[in-house]
Amino acid sequence: MTIPIKITYRNIDPSEAVERDIRSHAAKLEAFDGRIHWCNVNVEAEGKHQNKGRIYRIAINLGVPGKTITTNRAGPHNPAHADVYVAIRDAFSAAQRQVEDNARVRRADVKTHEAPKHGRVVRLFPEDGYGFIETAGGEEVYFHRNSVVEGDFTKLDVDSEVRVEIAYGESEKGPQATTVRPIGKHHIVE
Repeated sequence: MTIPIKITYRNIDPSEAVERDIRSHAAKLEAFDGRIHWCNVNVEAEGKHQNKGRIYRIAINLGVPGKTITTNRAGPHNPAHADVYVAIRDAFSAAQRQVEDNARVRRADVKTHEAPKHGRVVRLFPEDGYGFIETAGGEEVYFHRNSVVEGDFTKLDVDSEVRVEIAYGESEKGPQATTVRPIGKHHIVE
């Protein structure tokens, strides 16, 4: 264990067993992310009776490059936290999730959702039941009335904004929309 750990006790006497448990959990965090500079752990016992009805609350602060990760397991009283070791385990589990999230952000490995393909109706042939959509990328795509979600083909007009799912290679005449969903007043932001 190379990171310095400061353990503070409130309303509870210091315990070597509790300290060993905390150091063991901190070592696992350090093994996961060696960039942790320091670790402060506050162990607090809530309740007036030492042997009856005490709930333990554990707060952890970790120093990592550029930020401090704080985990405070305060909230509704969890009866399982009447056992200090369960409270410590839960607090360090929450801290590990935050350390993992921080590592993902640092690696730029955060999920991003691609904006759905969208476009606008440029030509419409209502009597024949088909039309063409121009996508945001300038591609022209054929669509049939059956590809319009919930049968709203009759509500489409030229310049109507739509979301579109496109199938390539299924038609000899080019890309074809498999699903067309009118956007209405909601606009897609890229």
